Amino acid sequence: MKIIRAKDYNDMSRKAANIISAQVIMKPDCVLGLATGSTPIGAYAELVSQYERGDLDFSQVTTINLDEYKGLTKENDQSYFYFMNEHLFSKVNVNKERTFLPDGTEPDSAKACGDYNQIIADVGGADLQLLGLGHNGHIGFNEPADSFAPKTHCVDLTESTIKANQRFFASIDEVPKQAYTMGVGTIMKAKRILVVVSGADKAQIVKDAFFGPITPRVPASVLQLHRNVTVVADEAALSLVK
Repeated sequence: MKIIRAKDYNDMSRKAANIISAQVIMKPDCVLGLATGSTPIGAYAELVSQYERGDLDFSQVTTINLDEYKGLTKENDQSYFYFMNEHLFSKVNVNKERTFLPDGTEPDSAKACGDYNQIIADVGGADLQLLGLGHNGHIGFNEPADSFAPKTHCVDLTESTIKANQRFFASIDEVPKQAYTMGVGTIMKAKRILVVVSGADKAQIVKDAFFGPITPRVPASVLQLHRNVTVVADEAALSLVK
């Protein structure tokens, strides 16, 4: 595991974007595994800037996203389809037919997960998988559990995750209680993993996940076993790590 220390959020975003853009330049038809949430927004903005300057071409890129809320339509402004379109897909020349997320409108969980597993298999998995880090150590929506989930599955979101997402909805009653998420096993099959972390509120979980025991109670701790992980974190997030 390689840890890159950034000065602040903006520096973290630039460093992460440079790693992603290098992947695209080295392999123009690469498969990018993408994440949502507030942390990657700065990196996506940097990628858009590089594209606008003519330094980056997404025309051959395929994307697979980690997760999607169950029950939200693509048009819902809190869906992850909407998020990705807002922050990246609509602003670069990526082929929309090569951008994939779990189908949150599919009520049959087994079908939704099976279909997405097949899509991931068909594109060959991620060359580079971008991840954020939840306060409880979740990656994607893989919450603390008794075991690591191997493939895409439907999860019941924890109370802490629901509360964390409440700020995006009018009321806590509107926050989805379930989501479809790529499994830990699938994430670990990515050729390379990039984790972005920012803020003092993430300092303890950074220490627990990357320097503590490997346990499904801290899902991100499994990343210690991957052969090619880069963590880009700002000074605040790394404040408990020497």
